[in-house]
Amino acid sequence: MRLRNGSLPGDPLNATRLLRRFWRTQQPRPWSRPWPWSGWTAVALAALLVGILSSWPLLREPVLAVGTIAEQDYRAPESAQVIDRAALKARRSDLGPGTVVHVIDGQQNLLLVEALDQGLRELDRSIATDDLAVPPVDLSQDELEDQQQLQGDDRTAWEQEVLKAQQRMLAQGLVASISEQSLQSAARQQLFDLPELQQQVGARLLVRSLLGKTNLRADPDLTRNLIEKLLNQNAEVIAVRAGDLIVSRGQQISSRQFDVLDHFDFVARRLQLEDWTWRLAEAVLGSLLVVQVARRWNPRLQPHHGLVLLLTMALVQGLKLWLRAAVSPLAVLVPPTFLLAEVMGAGAALGWLALASTLWPFPMDNIGLLRVTVAFTIAAVAALIAGRQRSRAQLLQTATLLTLAALLLQTLTFRVAEQMGLSVGLLSSGEPLGEGLLMGVTLLLSLNLAPALENTCGLVSRSRLLELADLQRPLLLRLSREAPGTFEHTLMICGLAEEGARTIGADVDLVRTGSLYHDIGKLHQPRWFIENQSDGPNPHEILNNPWASAKVLQAHVDEGLRMARRARLPQSVCDFIPEHQGTMRMEYFWHAARQHSPMAREKDFRYRGPAPRSRETGIQMLADSCEAALRSLPPEVSEDEAYATVRRIVDSRLRDGQLRQSGLGHTELELVMDAFVKVWKRMRHHRIPYPIVPKDIINPFTPLAAPLGRINR
Repeated sequence: MRLRNGSLPGDPLNATRLLRRFWRTQQPRPWSRPWPWSGWTAVALAALLVGILSSWPLLREPVLAVGTIAEQDYRAPESAQVIDRAALKARRSDLGPGTVVHVIDGQQNLLLVEALDQGLRELDRSIATDDLAVPPVDLSQDELEDQQQLQGDDRTAWEQEVLKAQQRMLAQGLVASISEQSLQSAARQQLFDLPELQQQVGARLLVRSLLGKTNLRADPDLTRNLIEKLLNQNAEVIAVRAGDLIVSRGQQISSRQFDVLDHFDFVARRLQLEDWTWRLAEAVLGSLLVVQVARRWNPRLQPHHGLVLLLTMALVQGLKLWLRAAVSPLAVLVPPTFLLAEVMGAGAALGWLALASTLWPFPMDNIGLLRVTVAFTIAAVAALIAGRQRSRAQLLQTATLLTLAALLLQTLTFRVAEQMGLSVGLLSSGEPLGEGLLMGVTLLLSLNLAPALENTCGLVSRSRLLELADLQRPLLLRLSREAPGTFEHTLMICGLAEEGARTIGADVDLVRTGSLYHDIGKLHQPRWFIENQSDGPNPHEILNNPWASAKVLQAHVDEGLRMARRARLPQSVCDFIPEHQGTMRMEYFWHAARQHSPMAREKDFRYRGPAPRSRETGIQMLADSCEAALRSLPPEVSEDEAYATVRRIVDSRLRDGQLRQSGLGHTELELVMDAFVKVWKRMRHHRIPYPIVPKDIINPFTPLAAPLGRINR
């Protein structure tokens, strides 16, 4: 038995073909069609804008600097008081690690009071029992006898004095590093009014409950406020009077002199060419690379889509420049990545994220690097998840979960950093919460902006495709009522095209939605198409004019595009309307025209196109061409004959050049043809014949439902 390709099962050439077929299926998607020069020019200008914003700080490097030689005398034009920034920076560095504000921890106070109360109860039990119970503290014979004599109200009063002494000590603050001798002395001072023996026992109980403990906790907010207050109070000010000589010609500029020069705008700015060139080139080339990556993994992207990608990058870079150290990486990285993944795909979003995380116009400290790392992690997860969501509700749930994950991850990261000894003391405890909430709000805003971005830029998300595929949409509802034959034909094509797209890894949702709308133009004149002609004469036979009939066929494409634009369908869906016919020849009317006139021009009987420019529209063209042929096959036709029919149609489209720009390779076409035949086999499956009860054996007094129910059982 020979296979469909004509080879025998054991033929070595067959194994080679199978291996080649497998290898081609493993290769990435084909490159998209070239962009026009005008599109590349706009993208290059956007990349240049990103480069300028990323390298902007290097455009204003000061000409004068600390340690350089002054080329002239500089005098103060007016009196002023200038803050010594070098001294302020050194003072801040000294205050940062060693300055911490502590506050009383009420929860820890309760634990310490409970420990003392437990010690007092243990002392009571050891004194009240006759056996040799071990007291909580060591007691001399005199102290033991004194405690045994202390009963009733006197004992209660003594215990209250001990508890009040502990409260006074805790109110002053307790550090864990205080020595036992110092703590013993402080306890005896608090119990000064008690007799000597009672004072000693009470002091030992206090030391037992407080030694090595603390009731203080650090408060980052108060610490930061204190540091700022100390810096403002003790800021070193340089007093300058009008006419004072700041620095003389030939003298080396000190940090104090530089601050005064900068205050009076004597420090000119100049371009640091080498560093600026490297930074500019890095940003521009990185931006163009991101666009190429986006095109590689989403061949349907157009130049204006690449422009949106880079303008988003420019907006983020502008925010970084404007806010500088106050910028929130979570707020500027996660929402744009989430939005781009939704409308352009995960590949484009991850490329954008990698570049946006790398291009920071200013250097960052340890805290900044940690925040960017956390934001990159959350944004990468968002990019991988967003493209898989199939409804707006799922996107909203994902945004909420990402916000909670960002809060948790950032808080844990800072806690671990503190344990490792990194300098995070100036970070407020509320900043992780504030950044997470800001990211959540920005995510919600980006979700609301997604429909506007889709309408203005021709982008489409998966959730939008699924919304458009609802058969209760106005256009599809009209199609089912006014052109029922076309509607059934559309549903059949959806089954074929979906299976073909699923087989080669194309966008199944786009193929389904595009197939549903590809023939909406037939709503203009449904009776002119044979699937809607239930009875009566064919209008084309009455017209008896092949040229006019060809215009009617072309009109269903033109009217379909007008209807799609009025319904504000995405461009990727609108492409299915002209591309499912491509530039094919209207064979029936072409042959009729040649019988009327040998001088008929073939151009008048070809659709205006364009031919399919993506794998999805190419599959839909083949499904549209094969659907009628497969449905018309008689029941006794074998699978090989059906495959031969499909191959004949596909070969004719290849010879006509209809699939040249679609990106479909020969291996993918083989897989698509196999998928069409599988769908055809499912469509023509046989049913078991049901028995029919003769009318003459049905009891007229028995309801009709009874015998039918017995048959079903």
